[in-house]
Amino acid sequence: MLTLEELKTDRAVINSIDWDMTPEMAVRLYLEWGNIWTPGEGRRYTVKSKRDYSVYFLVNCWARPYYIYLIKRNSEDAVDVAKFELPEKFEKPVCQLKGIYAVDGELRDWLQKELNVA
Repeated sequence: MLTLEELKTDRAVINSIDWDMTPEMAVRLYLEWGNIWTPGEGRRYTVKSKRDYSVYFLVNCWARPYYIYLIKRNSEDAVDVAKFELPEKFEKPVCQLKGIYAVDGELRDWLQKELNVA
């Protein structure tokens, strides 16, 4: 499993990240229905085979320390690609309640800057 510093140097993994995929969408797509249409965005997610996968971030706010995970998921498995601590400045806005959350807002902006994503 990669650290944040290791992830920063792996352009292939960074380029595979779906910044719009959320943990909820991944469950719907790979474990429940297999197809998602996002009205307003005009984007369709489909799963045609076990070879289809998504790479996305989530924040685990169940217990301290809180962690950001990069997940690679298909219809059979979810693999932790990277794991690193959530910076303290994001704990209050992101982890108000226990749970699993998408990376969005200022946290997403920070992470994209850290990974040099335009």
